[in-house]
Amino acid sequence: MNYVITPGELPSVPVVGTSDRFPVRRVYCVGRNYVEHAKEMGFTGREPPFFFLKPADAVVPVAQGETGTVAYPSLTKDFHHEIELVACIGKGGRNIKAVDARNHIWGYAVGLDMTRRDLQGEMKKQGRPWCIGKAFEQSAPIGPITPAAQAGDIENAEIWLKVNGQDRQRSTVAKLIWNIGETIEHLSAAWELQPGDLIYTGTPEGVAAVVPGDTLEGGVGGLVPITVKVAAAR
Repeated sequence: MNYVITPGELPSVPVVGTSDRFPVRRVYCVGRNYVEHAKEMGFTGREPPFFFLKPADAVVPVAQGETGTVAYPSLTKDFHHEIELVACIGKGGRNIKAVDARNHIWGYAVGLDMTRRDLQGEMKKQGRPWCIGKAFEQSAPIGPITPAAQAGDIENAEIWLKVNGQDRQRSTVAKLIWNIGETIEHLSAAWELQPGDLIYTGTPEGVAAVVPGDTLEGGVGGLVPITVKVAAAR
């Protein structure tokens, strides 16, 4: 096949313990999926799950033992971290039942949903889409993927984030409002999932701003942690 311009490189994520890569098709994110985070965003209760997307090339893969880098983005003065468990889809489907969801998950990883919070908030006030707050370059750092069979009791794993060595976020995956299976059931009713899709499952309370020079270290029990440094704006 001949292209009129050179196509970009296919985004991919390293797999723990191998030289293999997991190709990324789409990045789905679940909003306000921990009760305490919903409260700090001004909401309460178990609302129906809602989703937003990031472009695949927003992914910043960080290899085991390395420190990734994200540039402080343009237009914002309130750049927030959100630590998340990421479910990586290996088998596609539509209208997947929660009890069958595990059969569609290839593995899990630790991710960061980086957010231009001030821009997101302004778009909310105006009733406009808030892609500018979520779907920008380098907004989805992710660590190596651990195959599901090696991930342990992921449903009850601890999830945490430190900034410059100080705790910012700490909770457990068990506190998800909509658990992983339920999330996949709702998501696959709206979109047909395909191999290569990533699902950022939500963040616990404690989201806050970071600035150039900050180092973020995050993890989920049983998975390889992620370390990312915030660089000066490009």
